[in-house]
Amino acid sequence: MKFTTINLGDNKIEVFNSFMAKETIVLNGKVVSEKRSITGATHHFKMIENDQEVACKFILGYGQNGVVMSLYKDNKPVIESQKSMFFGFVFITLLMFGFVFFYNLISN
Repeated sequence: MKFTTINLGDNKIEVFNSFMAKETIVLNGKVVSEKRSITGATHHFKMIENDQEVACKFILGYGQNGVVMSLYKDNKPVIESQKSMFFGFVFITLLMFGFVFFYNLISN
């Protein structure tokens, strides 16, 4: 499922996130990064801008209001979202309780 599209000059960055926890970054129709993550991941790729190669970092994560993202070009923020550590803590805690519950269920 497409999460967002970002147009930067002549470059088009598309971000996809599947139900199987697979994040995909597509630059100008070409996959430049793929990672599997439940809580979000950091993607690194390069793009050409004004005939120069630019290092990019795209971060997907979760905040209080859902999915958040940040995009950096040459370590300078283009899009910057506030991440909430509270949501990540709650998510990990619930996940661990689920594993413990499932383990106890199958071991009895």
